[in-house]
Amino acid sequence: MRLKYGKKITERKIRYDSTTEDYPCKLLHADTRKITLLHQVEKPFEMREGKQKLVIPKGTFTFAYYWLDQPYNLYFWRDTTGKYLGAYFNIVRKNWIQNDIVLFEDLIIDLVVKPNGTYYILDQEELPIPLQTFENGYVDDALHMLLERKDNIIEEVKAETKLFLDRIKTV
Repeated sequence: MRLKYGKKITERKIRYDSTTEDYPCKLLHADTRKITLLHQVEKPFEMREGKQKLVIPKGTFTFAYYWLDQPYNLYFWRDTTGKYLGAYFNIVRKNWIQNDIVLFEDLIIDLVVKPNGTYYILDQEELPIPLQTFENGYVDDALHMLLERKDNIIEEVKAETKLFLDRIKTV
């Protein structure tokens, strides 16, 4: 893949209802396996499930990972001091790049992982049918695979984003 570090790239989320949402990003890394983009949060937000919540403040760095051969992508958040704030996995049908756009087909279910390792699943109530049968079991299978891998993925990304952050701060 011939993309240049720092190049402006658009992230396009294709929702299950086929509507789209675009975010301006910068390319951090691209190879035949994955693409990594950077976005700085402009408006604070939080994700809740019951009593659990994860708060992402304005200015937070979003490191967005798109594996071209996996049924998920990842937003990994660090604040401006480099502190790890949390991670958010989307279960997806597909991640791919087309021209200067990274696209993914969102399959509703998301996994939030807090810095202490606790996690919660979002949006199960939005499914049109039970998780076990939604998309012929694809989403349930992807979620179970992700739950087994999440700790290793986060440790790998934690190390990599620290290097990216050091690089960003020296540019």
